[in-house]
Amino acid sequence: MSKIKPGSITDVPGIRVGHAQDETAGTGCTVILCEKGAVGGVDQRGGAPGTRETDVMNPVNQVDVVHAVLLAGGSAFGLNAVSGVVRYLEEKKIGFNTGVAKVPIVPAAVLFDLAVGDAKVRPDDAMGYQACLNASREGIKQGNVGAGTGASVGKLFGMARAMKAGIGTASIKLPGGVVVGAIMAVNAFGDVIDPVNNHIVAGTRLLSSSKVGKQTLKFANTLEEMAKPLGKLTLRIATRSNTVIGVVATNARLTKAQATRVAMMAQDGLARTIRPAHTMLDGDTLFTLSTGNRAADLSTVGAYAAVAVENAILNAVQHAISAYGLPAIGQ
Repeated sequence: MSKIKPGSITDVPGIRVGHAQDETAGTGCTVILCEKGAVGGVDQRGGAPGTRETDVMNPVNQVDVVHAVLLAGGSAFGLNAVSGVVRYLEEKKIGFNTGVAKVPIVPAAVLFDLAVGDAKVRPDDAMGYQACLNASREGIKQGNVGAGTGASVGKLFGMARAMKAGIGTASIKLPGGVVVGAIMAVNAFGDVIDPVNNHIVAGTRLLSSSKVGKQTLKFANTLEEMAKPLGKLTLRIATRSNTVIGVVATNARLTKAQATRVAMMAQDGLARTIRPAHTMLDGDTLFTLSTGNRAADLSTVGAYAAVAVENAILNAVQHAISAYGLPAIGQ
């Protein structure tokens, strides 16, 4: 498998990241703070999304700037953590100025991790607030933290044959001082693919693969199994317990329409590393944040955003550790 990819989304000026989690319950949330504001865009492609405030990022709508994005576990319940982020920003007098109050703009997306740990515990106001207090530009943890705490992949045949995943981040520096970074919480229905060699690196395991290691780890190949009789039967009863969610950030100058285009192009990175991607069982959602004024070609920014997403997804599974009865790479 490819080596750990360098960089972090916090290499983009104006971006801080904070995690908060309940490891026993197997859930958490991750906040991407841009307190000075960022032009935002979003692209949602999965058939089972859980989101908040995505309409505000539509280029035809009024508000141009967002102040944070929240990624959370807990399925729809996890959207409650947004209130903690809003509370934190309001205390700092950050938000869209309505004349009578500054209203923080905080889009969010959630993933389903209720099948691990304690399903009765979900990200809430307190956890969202704590994630903001933990926000930093340095030493951003990856793997079983934040929104990646209870993340898993390869669930065609249920959790018994799934693998542990997590959250990952990466960045790419382009000529002219442009930086493109990504952070991805990987909770896919399908398998994670190394796009360099097209090999599965994490996903649905064969029944004979009871341990993780070079000699014992064997994959069923979700895409192929979906077309077989057992796979077809399983799909009929499969739950919408998946989703890959993430954020791309850049200091390139973007309009809302351009930020939306970058989010759309960045989904190519998800499709190159998750197979299958954008299914009816996933809620795959990507946000874009533009924090700077660096001049850059839009197509170039979008193309490298997809690469940053690839790298962040691979980092998410490489940094994951075995937990909740789910094996991780190399353990």
